[in-house]
Amino acid sequence: MTQAAAEKMTEIGQPLETPLHVIADIDTDPFFSWGIIGRARAMTAVFDLVRKVSVSDATVILTGETGTGKGIIAKAIHDLSGRSDKPFVTINCGAIPEHLLESELFGHVRGAFTGATVNKDGKFEMANGGTVFLDEIGDMSPDLQVKILRVLEEREFEPVGGTRTVRADVRIIAATHRDLEDSVQKGRFRQDLYYRLFVIPILLPSLKDRPSDIPLLIAHFLGLFGRRNHTRPPVVSESTMTLLKDYAWPGNVRELKNLMERWVVLHGDGTVTPADLPPSMHGSSHNPAMPNVLMGKDGICLNTAVSAFEKALIMESLRKTNGIKNQAAKLLHLNRTTLVEKIKRHQLRD
Repeated sequence: MTQAAAEKMTEIGQPLETPLHVIADIDTDPFFSWGIIGRARAMTAVFDLVRKVSVSDATVILTGETGTGKGIIAKAIHDLSGRSDKPFVTINCGAIPEHLLESELFGHVRGAFTGATVNKDGKFEMANGGTVFLDEIGDMSPDLQVKILRVLEEREFEPVGGTRTVRADVRIIAATHRDLEDSVQKGRFRQDLYYRLFVIPILLPSLKDRPSDIPLLIAHFLGLFGRRNHTRPPVVSESTMTLLKDYAWPGNVRELKNLMERWVVLHGDGTVTPADLPPSMHGSSHNPAMPNVLMGKDGICLNTAVSAFEKALIMESLRKTNGIKNQAAKLLHLNRTTLVEKIKRHQLRD
């Protein structure tokens, strides 16, 4: 473990021998200094791997769905490594056009192409001695894959339009949400690069696979955004928490984080009920288990539950009709005047 990593751990009041996955002493929540939160078995396994791989220079490939925190894990590996005092450079391979990505990675010389008026260093040269994080490497073109393979094997490259060979003393951490094995079989990803990247694969679990972490994440993000907005965060009702734990979370932690920020801004220090959830989080309307999902251990007020369900249906009808009340009333088999009265009663804004 490096001195920088040791200082980072002691800053949050934990002994150095404490495993990474139990370092948590900020507002009593499992908040790690890299923003990693989790106590589920799937996450503690990831944290154990992070500790093991950080002491080496081995290539790491992070896989998992979008929004699972691959960038945060990559930064944690760098911060715990012997390269922590050197640059950590990130580049999203799927966000930059192919004709510009090569220049971003390897730099270019003056006159290499139209607009190249000066020499420019690439990400690999900028990260000398540190770590390059290649996010969404599965979106990289086959031509660039060849050059990345050379960097991995020989630790050198040439800038675009140049003849000078540059040594690349960098560690590479890659990430993708794609099934690279399937991409190899379909000829979209080089097999030799695939095997060179998969030295140490780390699969990040989706949020739906670790529901026990959802209350921890909610508490952390509500507290975080409450402090940022100088307000007490809202309280999440038991029935709402049940729905949140049962939800599939296709956007994973990123989706949950955005929802918590919305609640802090819109609800202040009030209480969040099922009616405040997006319609997609209520599950299927014909699901016979729906009443049980809403029922807490102390029961529930039927009138409150019916009112909340009515509000959710009205919101969904207005969403589907872009707020046109005549069409929304037809979807609900109501007169327009009746719908307007219900909108007023539920205090729904246009």
